[in-house]
Amino acid sequence: MQELDFTIAVIGAGVVGLAVAEALSRDARPILLLEKNERYGMETSSRNSEVIHAAIHYPGLPLKAALCREGNRLLYEYCENRKIPFKKTGKFIVSQDPAETEELWKIKRQAEENGVSNLVFLSRPRWKTLEPDLEARDVIFSPDSGIVDAHGLMRSLSLQAESQGVTAAFRSEVTAIRPDDGGFELEVNHGEYRAHTRILVNSAGLHADRIAALAGLDIDELGYRLHYGKGDYFFASPPPPIRHLIYPIPPSGQDSLGIHATMDLGGRVRFGPDIEYVSKIDYRVDETKAALFHASAKRYLPKLSLDALHPDMSGIRPKLRGPGEPTRDFIIGEESASGLRGFVNLIGIESPGLTAALTIARYVRDLVSPCL
Repeated sequence: MQELDFTIAVIGAGVVGLAVAEALSRDARPILLLEKNERYGMETSSRNSEVIHAAIHYPGLPLKAALCREGNRLLYEYCENRKIPFKKTGKFIVSQDPAETEELWKIKRQAEENGVSNLVFLSRPRWKTLEPDLEARDVIFSPDSGIVDAHGLMRSLSLQAESQGVTAAFRSEVTAIRPDDGGFELEVNHGEYRAHTRILVNSAGLHADRIAALAGLDIDELGYRLHYGKGDYFFASPPPPIRHLIYPIPPSGQDSLGIHATMDLGGRVRFGPDIEYVSKIDYRVDETKAALFHASAKRYLPKLSLDALHPDMSGIRPKLRGPGEPTRDFIIGEESASGLRGFVNLIGIESPGLTAALTIARYVRDLVSPCL
C-alpha cells in the first residue's frame, strides 16, 4: 500500500482546524487536512449562535480570555478584508433585580480583568430607545460583540488553505496512530490508506480525546476526557424586533450563559442554548422545552408569546468540564513531555472557539515551529 508523506497533518476541519491549516500553510509546507465527514464544519462549527464574543466572561480561564480578546479583533479584521458577512451588533447583558445587578457589576469587573474596558451601564431612557421591547432593571452594553457568517468564514479559510497547497481529504477518519522516530503514521478508514507526517495537530473537536488516546496518551490521567454538552435552540416567528444580542445573567453553577436572544444576518431571532449533558451525539431538539425557553426569555422580552417559539437546531460542545465540576480552560499544547514530540492537542475547544479560531491558529503555529 502506498503511503502518503507530509510534513504536517491536521485532524479535523471545523473552523479551528481550517484556521490552523491555513496559518501553517503560509510557509508552503506539504500539509494534509483530514476530516471524517463529507465536508468541513459539519459538527460544532455549524451548530452554534455565530456570535463574535468580546472576552467578557471566563473567570479563572486565562487562555480562553486572552485568545478570545485577540480573536475578536482579528476576526473582525479578517472578515472586513475577505468580505465575509458580519455585523457588530453589540450586546446587552441585563439584570432583573438588585441581586442580578450585583452580578452585572461582577461581570463588568471580570471583563476589565480580561482587558475589556469598554463595557458601560446604560440609562433606562437610553436602552429603551435602542430596544423598546426589552424589559430590565439594569443593562450593560458590550460594543464589540457581534455575529458572523460562520459558513462564509469556513469557506474562506478552506479556499485560502487549499490555494496555499493544503491537501484536504474528506470522508477520511483517522482510525489508528502509530508514533515512530520520524513522526506519526496515520491509518485512515481502517486501512483504506495511510499517511505519514512529522507534525500532527489534533483539532478533532468532539472526538479530540479519542484521537489523543489513539496516539497513546492516557486521557483520564491527563484530564483530556471530553463530555458532550448539548444545547437546544428555538426560533421566534414572528421575530421580536430586536437589534442587539440580549443576554441574561448567567445561571449560577452552570457552564452556560443562559437562554439568550441572538439574530442571524438575515434578521432571524433565535433563543438558546440551554445545557444538557448527553452520552451520545444526537441533534434532535426536545420540543417539550418550549415552555422553559419561553419562561426564561419572557423575563427580558415580555411581549414574546409561547406560540411564537419553534424548534430550531441543537449543537453539542466538547466540554472538559463534567456535570458539577469546576470550569476548565482550553487545552492547547505540544506533547513532548509525554514522549510525543510534534503532537499538538487542541482539546475542549468550545465557546469561544469560533471567535478565537484565528488566534488559536497563531498559537499552534508558535507551538509547531520548534518541532520543524
